[in-house]
Amino acid sequence: MSFRSLIQEMRDEFGSISRHSLRSRSHRSGNAPREAAVGSSEEALQQSCWARLPPELLREVLVKIEASESWWPARRDVVACAGVCRTWRGIMKEIVRVPESSGKLTFPISLKQPGPRDGTLKCFIKRDRTTQTYYLYLGLTEALVDDGKFLLAARKCRKPTCTDYLISLDRDDISKGSSTYIGKLRSNFLGTKFTVYDAHPPYDGAVVSKSWSARAICSNQVSPRIPAGNYPVSHISYELNVLGSRGPRRMNCVMDSIPASAVEEGGKAPTQTEFPLSSLDSFPSIPFFRSKSAWIDSSTSQSSTEKEERLVLKNKSPRWHEQLQCWCLNFRGRVTVASVKNFQLVASDDNGPGNQEQDKVILQFGKIGKDLFTMDYRYPISTFQSFAICLSSFDTKIACE
Repeated sequence: MSFRSLIQEMRDEFGSISRHSLRSRSHRSGNAPREAAVGSSEEALQQSCWARLPPELLREVLVKIEASESWWPARRDVVACAGVCRTWRGIMKEIVRVPESSGKLTFPISLKQPGPRDGTLKCFIKRDRTTQTYYLYLGLTEALVDDGKFLLAARKCRKPTCTDYLISLDRDDISKGSSTYIGKLRSNFLGTKFTVYDAHPPYDGAVVSKSWSARAICSNQVSPRIPAGNYPVSHISYELNVLGSRGPRRMNCVMDSIPASAVEEGGKAPTQTEFPLSSLDSFPSIPFFRSKSAWIDSSTSQSSTEKEERLVLKNKSPRWHEQLQCWCLNFRGRVTVASVKNFQLVASDDNGPGNQEQDKVILQFGKIGKDLFTMDYRYPISTFQSFAICLSSFDTKIACE
């Protein structure tokens, strides 16, 4: 039996168990405690033959599945294994490595974790001008654009004094009241200064910028209201373009949640390992992420970040091309259309050794079509942070042009 057939059989069996449990609960009194219903479902799962596999055999099977499914869309089988039961989920979370070391985006929490140290993750953004929405995809091939694996969506919301870009894990439900809401980008009136807010604590001890707001979700959940915080993780500023329309905008990004030492050899950036309570409980497509707490990698807690200098990113200085008579950057074939929106971000000279500008590009964004853009990023920033920074480039900047 192939891995795919094995996983399909497991999903069918556990699906029938869930349906049987649901039918049983429908015949009970409407006032029966929800805890009793959940307990009945857990008991049914524990009685399954798949849940009673010896731990040694189970781990060996899951290791082989994880190793064989290296990229999407085949990697969906790895996610399916994590949704079988609590035992399978625990082992699979131990097996699957974070993007920093594996270079793979597997679970939703991977979008909040730093990118790979060796190499970059190549993504692309599709813009819908009609609905003012932006969709982020992970590239599945070496082509600039392919079918892609959907990652995040953002919607532009204009306000009298600012503009918000709401970011969600769901492409169809992009609102702050949604359980899939994970953060936002906010600009000032002129579009020259931006702040990236994370809806969840980016590190242990993070301070919320505003009072917590409660967002109502499904009324039948244990916790009917979700606390949504605005945790500032980055401040972006644009300056007057002294090179005129032929040169790129001048950007400066202060990463509040990442220490400057993260770009050095052996440096560490805070790594979220779980979403908070209820934030993903209501995801029908992501049943394996039901956690009772939000945990941060203890080795990268904010106790050290607050004391250290924050990482500052700035756009890489372009070079004058004599033949083309314009300022140019080497995007290594990932950008094909000249645009003022194109940029490459590197660690500021203040963070570099000997106050020298670093050559390693941490985030690269550029145009390849009318409403198509590439986005490549690496450690120490995450997919969410990269997407938010790129969204700032779309906003109108009257004072900069």
